[in-house]
Amino acid sequence: MRFRFDLPARIPLFPLTGAVLMPRGRIPLHVFEPRYLQMLDDALRTDHRLIGLIQPEGEGLAAIGCAGRVVAFSETDDGRQMISLLAVSRFRLTEVQEGFTPYLTAEVDWSSFARDLKGPEDDPGLDRDTLFPLLRRYMDAHELSTDWDAAAEAQDEALINSLSMVLPFSSGDRQALLESPTLADRRELLQGLIEFALHGGDTEDRLQ
Repeated sequence: MRFRFDLPARIPLFPLTGAVLMPRGRIPLHVFEPRYLQMLDDALRTDHRLIGLIQPEGEGLAAIGCAGRVVAFSETDDGRQMISLLAVSRFRLTEVQEGFTPYLTAEVDWSSFARDLKGPEDDPGLDRDTLFPLLRRYMDAHELSTDWDAAAEAQDEALINSLSMVLPFSSGDRQALLESPTLADRRELLQGLIEFALHGGDTEDRLQ
């Protein structure tokens, strides 16, 4: 994936519990707080249009988030914004900065995630004949539905990353999925979480 801008040393942060953005993923967000409307306005004035999506953790923030480029936005009648972020790269926080803007900004390090800037990853170890029956049981248990034909045809990365973003895992589990170094690592963790849940595990109690 190539972008016509350099990754900046500092980006605005959008802390949001339970929301993660995976490499090359896309996420819709509803922006309505004045400080984040200001953040969006400021981001749109830059050439990169990046916003760092990151989860709160304890009294602070998670160490790793993912920056997305604003690729679509529309204003509602009452002044709120519906936006879409396209993932560019994960980042590691180095220094959170407060007071310069109504929202948080941070100095970030991109160096650990050079793979995020390349094309989609493949996962030769992905066995859909094993994963899909587990996934079907999990989704039935949670009264969820999906387009199984589309899932069967999806690329490895699109399938694993979309499941990691949308399945109702705990915030801690979502963060662990985000931090997985490779797609194969993420798929192994994802499948383990599904199996754990099917055996009566409670990921929310386990990780939070």
